[in-house]
Amino acid sequence: MAEIKPTAPAAAKHVSNVKPKKSSNAISWVAPILAIVLGYCIWRFILGNPSNFNKPDLSGGFWPKHQDAKTGLSRMYDGGIIVPVLIGLLLIVITFAIERLMTISKATGKGNIGEFIRNVQYNLANKDVDKAIALCDKQQGSVGNVMKSGLHKYKEMISNTDLDTDQKVLNIQKEIEEATALELPMLEKNLVFLSTITSVATLVGLLGTVIGMITAFAALASSEGGNASTELSKGISEALYNTALGIGTSALAVIMYNIFTTRIDGITYGIDESGFTLTQSFASIYK
Repeated sequence: MAEIKPTAPAAAKHVSNVKPKKSSNAISWVAPILAIVLGYCIWRFILGNPSNFNKPDLSGGFWPKHQDAKTGLSRMYDGGIIVPVLIGLLLIVITFAIERLMTISKATGKGNIGEFIRNVQYNLANKDVDKAIALCDKQQGSVGNVMKSGLHKYKEMISNTDLDTDQKVLNIQKEIEEATALELPMLEKNLVFLSTITSVATLVGLLGTVIGMITAFAALASSEGGNASTELSKGISEALYNTALGIGTSALAVIMYNIFTTRIDGITYGIDESGFTLTQSFASIYK
């Protein structure tokens, strides 16, 4: 008879309790388009309202050639076709700043993260896993979600007799890593718009300024006498509206980006600390 070799026991397969989150990111492509369109409407119909000019171009069209603005705000219209793009970029920053603020505020959850982790540690030290899970339900943030996933695996490993302590800790760690991989992309989503606009808005503003200066010097070349200096100063003033709007938009984007990344770093640190808490607690209590 052929010798029958004993087969090695199959390695325990990690079964995750983490469920992928379904989320739509339609705002990432709808908002920029709507913002640019709205920017044009503000420039064309509000700043470029014929009543804002002493010499309006009543023929209308895509870009009416109004002259002699009555107010400083309406002079922004004379900055040219780059102005509606800059207004659109400003609206994009505002839109995604509000969207990220709502998302990150929700992800932060309720209460202090450090205190939440200490309370979970206390309950784990007393071997009260269910109470620790209840604390995660109350926290309602990303740290609580990751901790809850890890605690379910933690509870499962307590009653598992097929694995040794190191394998159990590894399973808990994998569960935490999978939960973290689902939470972090949600926090960082759409921040790319703010980081991009921090530099793009300034460049677009400078482009509008250069175009305005070209127009101003062209008007200077065709002017005579005292009108030359008037046309030049007027053209430079109009061109600088692009620079001001571009720098202002870029500054707002930088501020909001730094605020959000700082808050995300705080949540990420809490997630890392929660993972360390679970693995160290299990390794020390259930040797």
